[in-house]
Amino acid sequence: MKRRDVMKAGALLAASAWAPVAVAAQSRDHSARIKALIDQMTLAEKLGQMTQIPGGRQKSLNSKLDAAMLDRVRKGEMGSFLHVAGAEPLRELQRVAVEESRLKIPLLFAMDVIHGYRTILPVPLALAASWDPAVAEAAARLAAEEAWAAGLHWTFTPMVDVARDPRWGRVVEGAGEDPYLGARMAEAQVKGFQGADLAKGQRLMACAKHFVGYGAAIGGRDYDSADVSDRTLNEVYLPPFHAAARAGAASFMTAFNDLGGVPMTANAALVRGTLRDNWGYQGLIVSDWNAIKELINHGVAETPAQAAALALRAGVDMDMASGTYSEHLGAAVAVDAGLLPLVDQAVGRILAAKARLGLFDDPFGFGDPAHEKAPLNRPVARDLARRSIVLLRNEGGLLPLKPGAKVGLIGALADDASSTLGSWRARGQIEDGVTLRAALGDTVEYQPGVKPRGSDGSGIPAAIDAAKRADVVLLAIGEDYDFTGEARSYAEIGLAGLQIALVEALKATGKPIVAILMGGRPLALEKALTGIPAVLQTWLLGVESGPAIAEILTGKASPGGRLPIGMPRVTGQSPIPYAHLPTGRPANPDLSVDSARYRDMDIGPLFAFGHGLGYSEVKYGELSLSAAEIPVTGTLTATISITNTGKVAVEEVVQLYANDPVASVSRPDRELRGFVRVTLKPGETRKVSFTLSAAQFGIWQPGKWVVEKGEIKLMAGASSTDIRSEAGFRITGTAAGDMPATSIATRVRVA
Repeated sequence: MKRRDVMKAGALLAASAWAPVAVAAQSRDHSARIKALIDQMTLAEKLGQMTQIPGGRQKSLNSKLDAAMLDRVRKGEMGSFLHVAGAEPLRELQRVAVEESRLKIPLLFAMDVIHGYRTILPVPLALAASWDPAVAEAAARLAAEEAWAAGLHWTFTPMVDVARDPRWGRVVEGAGEDPYLGARMAEAQVKGFQGADLAKGQRLMACAKHFVGYGAAIGGRDYDSADVSDRTLNEVYLPPFHAAARAGAASFMTAFNDLGGVPMTANAALVRGTLRDNWGYQGLIVSDWNAIKELINHGVAETPAQAAALALRAGVDMDMASGTYSEHLGAAVAVDAGLLPLVDQAVGRILAAKARLGLFDDPFGFGDPAHEKAPLNRPVARDLARRSIVLLRNEGGLLPLKPGAKVGLIGALADDASSTLGSWRARGQIEDGVTLRAALGDTVEYQPGVKPRGSDGSGIPAAIDAAKRADVVLLAIGEDYDFTGEARSYAEIGLAGLQIALVEALKATGKPIVAILMGGRPLALEKALTGIPAVLQTWLLGVESGPAIAEILTGKASPGGRLPIGMPRVTGQSPIPYAHLPTGRPANPDLSVDSARYRDMDIGPLFAFGHGLGYSEVKYGELSLSAAEIPVTGTLTATISITNTGKVAVEEVVQLYANDPVASVSRPDRELRGFVRVTLKPGETRKVSFTLSAAQFGIWQPGKWVVEKGEIKLMAGASSTDIRSEAGFRITGTAAGDMPATSIATRVRVA
């Protein structure tokens, strides 16, 4: 998409946002004021606006706000703080900026509010498992309301990196392996955080991160290099960012990694070229923590001044934490005066973001000390947690638990309140988390067995005894909160510690087991789960984790989540994306045939992308299409009926996949192009219609999107491997497209 297609060209200093949702904020035009401020600024003051300083630490907010720091504010040496919070202290900090500094420019206050501020909600990967953008939007809205009440303006989320390797610890922060699902979740979170007008309060600036390719790190190692083809970059990794930009994300963050040898913090071709020039994005771009200084480590800069110049030329407006802009960019400008217009552009975008927040109209129009002390919103937290749980296996209808059954609850994670909060817990408190043990209370016999870490197996005998006394065993296993997140990559993603020994000992009792998988990533558990009839993926669900799981276990609520990333059989199988190219010798179950597979395991993941079960069976009708062919500018509607054939209500996620069987380049076997979560009463039939445009089948060719003529196959079903009906149509012409195919949303109607 060219800039002329998304916004009319104008002076960079006047551009306060790029998105339809920002229109309301544009009624307060501060472009003249911004230009006047820039004209008055010294270079040091400009570099101060381009600098974000930690006002504390994650576990000790505001701890650095001493007299020396306040003096820097008075001198105009910074434009933003992170790791700060609290309505009253931040208003006082803002007062110093707008009353005691020379130019009286308000400050931006930021914090990592990833999945809740005080009311901690399911981790982002769990929210994506809901396959419901409304869930992601509601989570972002609640987080924004609480964080705004605490005086904050800006959060560093959503993370829209496509992540196909579960060894990568930051898979917990995103929406999984698929760009279409990721794009829809990105849009929803931007909408939830920002609302229609940031200046009206109770909202935060969102930040789409990490631009781009961070999820493609080699071997799933955090911070490591990524090396992807131009086609994969444009068809897989860029589309969710494009969707976030179109949704109006007020800021972007560059990634730590290099892409093909060019660190993203210095990647002018992608940041200033693709994002700024081609997409027309004029929001604020911030570096990741210390990333500008780390350009020296990458080997592309010799000095901090060179690093600062590279980042500025690339299009990075604000330096997070390293101080490289404030301390060294001035020296680079002295050597190359051509950098000064780029400095002015960056400052203009930063001031425009402050204007969009309404800070020039009312620098104290944020924070609410009374609301900051309000009770946690547990009803919303529980609802979102329920909707994020995935039933992976339920042989013999073991779940829901039968009334009167004697239940043994085993596993330290079932009583780990800290892990309910997950990673990036903002201001969540451990005592807020309600565990599964607490939720089930004295209706079960509890034994911790073993912890996820360590080598203490002394609790296994007591766990075995409890299992022998039970009719059914609930076994909580997986990873605690500190196994996933930043810098939490692992070479092996099976069960850590002595959990395998516990699992095998419990299997030997012969009692039916419900495995409750907790953690922030899919684990490689084929062997561990063999012989276990029921498996529930519960992730890290926030403060209402225990009650939400209990409601699913007992049948009070119906499981409706689906996997946003496939679950490997063993670690060595990773990554194993479902959207795989067909290859010349596709995987064959016959080992006598040479094919693209591992010889020592079955083909495919243990549980596929999109997989999830309910407590009733759903029957699919035939997929019907509104036309046999469409022009290259046309649309088509695909319709399918679904029926709940069971005796209890069910939540079904209807998924639509597409395949281009003969194209100019090899295409994946199937790619997600639509989905909707539908509630069905017993015996109820509903009709689902997906309306797609020809542009949604575009292919990236060098430098452009192309929609090719030819056959397209559509497939509807319950997962990427559970296709219930297929139909085909033809596109009759060829044309250039103007945006990534997977960033375009399919219109869905349920009748």
